[in-house]
Amino acid sequence: MKLVTCGLPYANGKLHVGHLRTYIPADVYVRFLRLMNEKVIFVCGSDCHGTPIVVNAEKEGLSPKEIVEKYHEHFQRVFNKLNIIFDYFGKTTEDYHHRRTREIVERLIKNGYIYSKEIELAYCERCERFLPDRYVEGICPYCKSPARGDECDQGCGRHLEPGEILEPRCKICGSPAIFRRRKHYFFKLTAFQEFLRDYLSKLSGTQNAINYAKEWVENLKDWCITRDLEWGVRFPLDESLVLYVWVDAPIGYISFTEQFTKDWEEIWIRGNAEIIHFIGLDIAYHHCIFWPAMLKGADYALPTAVVASGMVKIEGKTFSKSRGYVVWVEEEYLKAGFNPDYLRYYIVNYTSHEKDLNFSWDVFRDKVNNEVIATLGNFLFRILSFAWKNFEKVRMNVDEEILNVIAQTRDKVVNAVKRWEFKTATDAIMELASYGNAYFQNSKPWELIKVDREKAEKVVANALQIAKALIILNYPVMPGSMEKIAKAMGLNVSNCSLEDVAKVEEELVIAKPELPFEKIEEKDIEPLKMAIVERFSEKPEISIEEFKKIDIRIAKIVKAERIPKSKKLLKLTLDLGNEKKQVVAGIAENHNPEELIGKLVAVVCNLKPAKIMGVESQGMVLAADVNGKAVLLVPESDVSPGAKVR
Repeated sequence: MKLVTCGLPYANGKLHVGHLRTYIPADVYVRFLRLMNEKVIFVCGSDCHGTPIVVNAEKEGLSPKEIVEKYHEHFQRVFNKLNIIFDYFGKTTEDYHHRRTREIVERLIKNGYIYSKEIELAYCERCERFLPDRYVEGICPYCKSPARGDECDQGCGRHLEPGEILEPRCKICGSPAIFRRRKHYFFKLTAFQEFLRDYLSKLSGTQNAINYAKEWVENLKDWCITRDLEWGVRFPLDESLVLYVWVDAPIGYISFTEQFTKDWEEIWIRGNAEIIHFIGLDIAYHHCIFWPAMLKGADYALPTAVVASGMVKIEGKTFSKSRGYVVWVEEEYLKAGFNPDYLRYYIVNYTSHEKDLNFSWDVFRDKVNNEVIATLGNFLFRILSFAWKNFEKVRMNVDEEILNVIAQTRDKVVNAVKRWEFKTATDAIMELASYGNAYFQNSKPWELIKVDREKAEKVVANALQIAKALIILNYPVMPGSMEKIAKAMGLNVSNCSLEDVAKVEEELVIAKPELPFEKIEEKDIEPLKMAIVERFSEKPEISIEEFKKIDIRIAKIVKAERIPKSKKLLKLTLDLGNEKKQVVAGIAENHNPEELIGKLVAVVCNLKPAKIMGVESQGMVLAADVNGKAVLLVPESDVSPGAKVR
């Protein structure tokens, strides 16, 4: 028995591509386990407590419960569209979760692992409140980077205990905070140092998580587990306090399992299952140190593996929602109408699970078109179409050599999946597709059928067996597409197992196949690339010194032409007095090229050159966005080209 969990998505915002490095590989892994006939339970849910939700609710004029419901529904909707299917997807606001959390904390109290002491906490005199976690901002005491109350998110990544942050200020009103004394409760994390050393030496999973955790074990501090908030799980010894979100959130793995199966104690109390956590590397500290220590102290079973993904970059830049380097799953990817399986494949195949993943729309298009469509889709559709058009039924007299190649691929895939090496597994599947393409092309059954129908049927049988193997092996990665193409073979792929990969039927009747994939064109991704550029231009506040670095000048448009295959973009040649620049501008929908000649415009001249639709852009023409229309910024009187904007 295996229990697979995913780090709980925080019910404070929408899903972006970065989130999916946890959820897609976990779903792929679970589907492979079921393909291997392993018994597995897959649980997750919304993480619904903590200060960010309260802060966001106050900003939006909603209650924390309303914020949670809004994003919980969003998570469920998007996961379903991406074929990420959990056995149970819960919420940490539910009564059953609060009961289980309090039971575990009461065990820790009974076992002597929780104590109280007075500490100094940030307090806002203007708001008349203590400032837990993200209610306070300041400076990290370790690396001196800007930090939040509970985490140095922009610097060293350390967890910060209440009262540690330097130069605190209130997140709500911006006022400097003072420190006041207040009794809070602590978990004796230091009592588990030897246990954690031993535990981490035996823990399975990805090495990045284990190594990251080992760095922190030698400098453990007891952990403040209570907060001055109204929103959360009440602390049993003082109902005016709630538990820190990182106490109750992972307990969701237990409470959700408890809701799904009456045999939950076999997993979490008696330890008769492997417990595998899929997470992002940024929460490895919590899952490899806090969480196992809590479980040990409360006499619960321990996780056997922690599988942590690398971080995500967007178009080669460090992921940042505030700076615009983000791709939203529902509003952008799904709204554009892309096949969910394309994203599933990209996430697991771009690089190894532990390494950083770069999401680039151009690379995405190329991987889909060159690998998913030209290699896998091409072979499947060619052989199924040929068999349907030329044979009422195919006698499946398959060569031993073909079966050996299929068996070798199956074994490579299984071994890779067991090591959480999803890129290796999907590469092996694509290699089999390439083998099938080469076999079909070299055998030329379209010529052979004219002179020797029996030999042609033999080729078709071999190719169909490869196709069947590809559909079954690729089902965990691209379930929707494989179900669609499998219908032509009369194959219920969702009920198949690994044994079916090399199982040979006596004969097959092939129906007319459906095209499983559609090619991605440049016009499909152009608006999405531009969206990142436009978001990036929405900068936070900057100093006057930073603004002075921007070189804005007046330029005269001397040439304007449309960019092929683009509805939005024009290529402009600009005269800046002492030089000319070529700029790509997203103004084609509202401006005819011929009307722009001779017009004066403002342009940012010192942007790093970038290629857009294959055309180098050496700057940015400034325009206002008025109801979706680009209105050029022009000087009110004649100005010489090259004049600096001050």
